[in-house]
Amino acid sequence: MSSMPLTLVVPSAAALLSYLAASFVREQAAPWLRTALIVGWIAHGLAIVVDVTGLGMPQPGARFGFAPALSATVWLVLAVYAVESRFVPLDRVRRTLALFGVVAVGLAVFFPGELVPHAGERWAPLHWMLGIASYGLFGAAVLHAVLLNAAEQRLRSKAVPAPATPMGLPLLRLERLTFWFVGAGFAALTLALLLGAWVASPWRWDHKTVFSLLGWLVFAALLAGRHAFGWRGRQATRWLYAGAALLLLAYVGSRFVIEVLLTRAAG
Repeated sequence: MSSMPLTLVVPSAAALLSYLAASFVREQAAPWLRTALIVGWIAHGLAIVVDVTGLGMPQPGARFGFAPALSATVWLVLAVYAVESRFVPLDRVRRTLALFGVVAVGLAVFFPGELVPHAGERWAPLHWMLGIASYGLFGAAVLHAVLLNAAEQRLRSKAVPAPATPMGLPLLRLERLTFWFVGAGFAALTLALLLGAWVASPWRWDHKTVFSLLGWLVFAALLAGRHAFGWRGRQATRWLYAGAALLLLAYVGSRFVIEVLLTRAAG
């Protein structure tokens, strides 16, 4: 952390403080909570820009690792929330998202990953951005699936009289949003895998490749089952959770093992 440039320290610290403030503000103080979350999101985005462009770094390049990838994923989920919350009520997830922001930024500070110079494969940044975009979209789908399962559980226990989520969002609309994010994430993941196969020289069957392909197959089966058999509810969300877990293991999980566990074992 001491070697971090000021251009990265300042936005990271601002994001952490803002997310922490948002995580402690009560839901009743919605304007303050929303403001703190937006400030944290903007500062978080600036830190990611510094990570990607290498602004202020001794050597220009982008940082790659499990923590930067997780940080970018959480930022994208927050971006989805920022847009979606203007149209549908999602107030009750704000503090949870703020806590995710604290964890993501904190991990990126303490586990900065590997600095890769920009003078490399010209298609590599696009491959990385597509992969992170798929992470963010599937993350948003998982968030909506959790809300969907909670709403269905409430309906089964007869805690609410109408088919609506705890935020008042109609259940069917929440389900459609969940699968919209799954479809968009699947498209981004497909492009990322095709581009990765094209630029890879030589092709390697490593952990990242195997888990990514397994995740792709699970999401393909989920979308096919939804289209052909009308999968919904817990049956569909189980497939979504399984695919998201495989995708998380593909890059974030494998990089975590390399950067943290194996490094500590070697030390």
